[in-house]
Formats: sequence, C-alpha cells, structure tokens
Amino acid sequence: MTEGEFHGYYQVDGNQHRPTVELNAKTGVLKLEGRSILENTVLFYEPVLKWIDNYIESPAKNTEFHMMLEYFNTSSSKFLMNIIDKLGNIKKNGGDVTVLWHYADEDMEELGIDYKNIMSVPFIFIELDN
Repeated sequence: MTEGEFHGYYQVDGNQHRPTVELNAKTGVLKLEGRSILENTVLFYEPVLKWIDNYIESPAKNTEFHMMLEYFNTSSSKFLMNIIDKLGNIKKNGGDVTVLWHYADEDMEELGIDYKNIMSVPFIFIELDN
C-alpha cells in the first residue's frame, strides 16, 4: 500500500509460520487465523497496521476482530496488541468494535483474558472444538 492508497479488502494466505489475514472494510470483519511465528514480524504486520490506520478513518458501523490464532510468539504479541489498541480508536470515536477471541486451549484463553484486562475494547471468548 502506498501513501494515501487504501483498498477496502486486504488478504494474505497463511502457512505454518504466518497467519491467514482477511480484512474487509465493507463488512467490518477483520480476521487473523492460524499461527504467527514469523522471522520478520515487522515486515508482515506493517501493511496490516497501515490498513487499520486507514480503516479507522471511516470504519464500518460494526467492527469485529476475529483473533483465531492457535499460537503466536512474543514478537507477534506486540503487533497484536497494537492492532487491538488501534481498533480501540473506533470505540473512542463512538463506533462499535469487538474482539472475538477464539481459543482451543487454556493457554490461549488465558492470553485473551490478559489482553482483555489491559485493552479498552470489549472481548467475547469463543471456545473451539479440538
């Protein structure tokens, strides 16, 4: 994405190291799914953060951020918190935003609770079947 350019839809296909990313400005549904254990976390997440910066200028009526990661490393955690923090600006501006934290094990549930306790965005927890 170049400066001043915003596409309403952004997608990256995942693999064993990087998550699948689907960001849809029209529907307000944003998804991260899979694993995030990247060698270069900055390179992967910078376009996502730029997309979100543009999105929060004119968000959908309702925004849902589906966190469906089965595992993420420490460097990814920093970017995930940054994403949720940025989405919090939608709420500050009177919009509706919710994080839907999908988890399959107790560790991921506890991480979601930790995030919920430090972020200003509402969370909904969804337990997945193994």
